Amino acid sequence: MSRNAADTKIREQKDLISQLNMTINSQNELIASLRSTLEECNSTIAGLREQVEYLTGKLFGTSSEKTKRMEGQLSLFDEAEQEAHPAGEITADEPVSVKEHTRRAKRTSSEIFNGVPCRDIVIPLSEDQRYCADCGSEMEVIGKEFVRREFRFTPAKGEVINYYRETAKCPRCSTEPAMERNIRFVKANVPEALIPHSYASASAAAWVMYQKYANAMPLYRQEQDWKQMGVTLSRATLANWIIYCSENYFSPLYDYFHRELLKRQFLMADETRLQVLKEDGRNAETDSYMWLFRTGEDGLPAIILYNYTQTRAKFNAEEFLKGFSGYLETDCYQGYNNLPDVRRCCCWAHLRRYFVEAVPKGKELDYGNPAAQAVQYCNTLFEYERKSQQKGHTPGQRKEYRIQKELPVLDAFWEWISLQVPKKGTRFEKAVNYAQNHKELFMTYLEDGRCSFSNNLSENSIRPFTLGRKNWLFSDTPKGAQASAVVYTMVEMAKAHNLNIYKYLNYLLEQLPDTKMTDEALSRLVPWNEDIIACCSGTM
Repeated sequence: MSRNAADTKIREQKDLISQLNMTINSQNELIASLRSTLEECNSTIAGLREQVEYLTGKLFGTSSEKTKRMEGQLSLFDEAEQEAHPAGEITADEPVSVKEHTRRAKRTSSEIFNGVPCRDIVIPLSEDQRYCADCGSEMEVIGKEFVRREFRFTPAKGEVINYYRETAKCPRCSTEPAMERNIRFVKANVPEALIPHSYASASAAAWVMYQKYANAMPLYRQEQDWKQMGVTLSRATLANWIIYCSENYFSPLYDYFHRELLKRQFLMADETRLQVLKEDGRNAETDSYMWLFRTGEDGLPAIILYNYTQTRAKFNAEEFLKGFSGYLETDCYQGYNNLPDVRRCCCWAHLRRYFVEAVPKGKELDYGNPAAQAVQYCNTLFEYERKSQQKGHTPGQRKEYRIQKELPVLDAFWEWISLQVPKKGTRFEKAVNYAQNHKELFMTYLEDGRCSFSNNLSENSIRPFTLGRKNWLFSDTPKGAQASAVVYTMVEMAKAHNLNIYKYLNYLLEQLPDTKMTDEALSRLVPWNEDIIACCSGTM
């Protein structure tokens, strides 16, 4: 009996042990699950914190992409010795020169106001100063002394011009007998009006365009500004001026620029959003796009063109670039992929930006951080590009310099990229994937010294549009959007060739170019023409 009780107790103990083991296993599984959940939560929190830091930096941080650099960190190559003696090693007898730091001289007032009309004002003696205080004799003026220089501003003003034309008759014919009288009348030739049945002049229309597209002043503010001058001009009237002039006078020159652009071999492109309210079949909130196409670093006069489209689809770029054959520098937007006869180059500034955004806050100089390491690789390449420009290399020399200096850095960078295992969902993962997915396009620039290393030129050219968009917000109609593209083209062309923007716009409107003009005639209106430079340079 006691034996049965002992067996029963043993079985009970075994069942208890089995239950405890099951509980322990269940608890272990729960702990593992909680640990996994905790890791996921920590990863999510880290990702959200990274996103908050990124968005905070975008909202409140500096927009500059310059990165801090600490000498001696991540020295991939013996750069100082290579630059001091490019041909080989430094010999013991050869002195090493170190460039001294020179502070830029402060500009003088003559340099500041160079080109501004100047006149002298001589302050005369007062009446009580004209006679000697001792003997009463009249003082004799013997010279003048310079006291100070000041800048005076005269507000803009308008005037109304009433055109009359002379009418004449032949005095001899008018005295003939009535039966034989055949009086001849002659009327003076009147210059063609800028806009039929309108009081717009070339100078007024050019000023409206200059204010909106060069100074980013919306038409409703210009409307208020005109009222201050005593002129009531509605924003609708000003918009009609812009649209009419762009369609009838600027478009022929725009098309000529387009034809000349397609003849080049090195182009750059970028695009940005645009809101157009009254597009057929589309909501007002739907995004349209403004594209920018420009020439690259081929040493020829710069051509800059804006182009408005309703979508960002690939066929828009393909249609605009139809007939072009050569290299195209862009970001990695897939809409530029597989364009006919186009060899793509991808922008290293965009790639560096991805890694800069992946660097945790306060870790810019922590070169143990992989994102900071990637930034330094990119900075090394940019430094070589800067030095190549400073040396004034020809395209052939630039290509050779890139192969010699930059290719080893690129090889090390891509090998380093292949070893990275970033956490999923992080900005660093996005940067690594961005680099790996477009490796071939990032290497294309080595093929020709005229290929651009970055797309900064086109970003700089499209920036005036993005800044202006913050003020005028949207275009009302597709015609207005296309007019903006054409006028922005003229403004940026003038700016790229150091012309006075207002003078150039005014000159074009005075010449009234049209579709009947030949390419030879249109070529005399381009901003690099010597006559245009002489006429449209300097101040207004």
